[in-house]
Amino acid sequence: MIIDLSHEIVAGMTTYPGVAAPQVRVATSRSESAARLGSGVSFEINTITLAGNTGTYLDSPYHFHADRADLARLPLERLVNVPIVMVRALGKRAVTAADLGDPGRLWGSAVLVHTGWARHWGTERYLDFDCPHLAADAVDVLVGANVAVVGIDSLNIDDPADARRPAHHGLLGADVPIIEHLTNLEAVPDTGARLTALPPPVRAMASFPIRAVAVV
Repeated sequence: MIIDLSHEIVAGMTTYPGVAAPQVRVATSRSESAARLGSGVSFEINTITLAGNTGTYLDSPYHFHADRADLARLPLERLVNVPIVMVRALGKRAVTAADLGDPGRLWGSAVLVHTGWARHWGTERYLDFDCPHLAADAVDVLVGANVAVVGIDSLNIDDPADARRPAHHGLLGADVPIIEHLTNLEAVPDTGARLTALPPPVRAMASFPIRAVAVV
């Protein structure tokens, strides 16, 4: 079974307050292409303008640290066929070290934090800054457990009111990519699934939308 963990990207959508909405346009229309091709043959080419932080996206270490890996230099072993460990944190605003359980179970895994916030996607409530996030002590445990990647189904992996951004600074500083705005985490078993979450290899780009999937 394959579980899609990514939100659809739709022109005009809001992912995070203040981030420009994506724009999708037709560069070559079917009628234009049909005029120069054989009878009954046509195609369409589109352009998209978007911020890297659109939809379900991955932050590379370069997002917070100029000397670390950008999207093009991310180690694929962190993003392809990685064993998933789920952290269930429904009803929690701050996900702490205690919520992660035994750090030994997290070693080398894709740790996905299920808060339930994705149920608000597409509403004003989703954009509120009292969203679930990781506490600083949880970040320390994740870094110490040598996790491959960390994802969350919330507006921000950090408390938006905390200018220190401990999760972004700490995880990315340890070369651990971050995935934000996941969905469907309720369908992923606690263990036994594997994550693939790939952005395009764009040089000097910090973040980009991904198609994240869990394979059970």
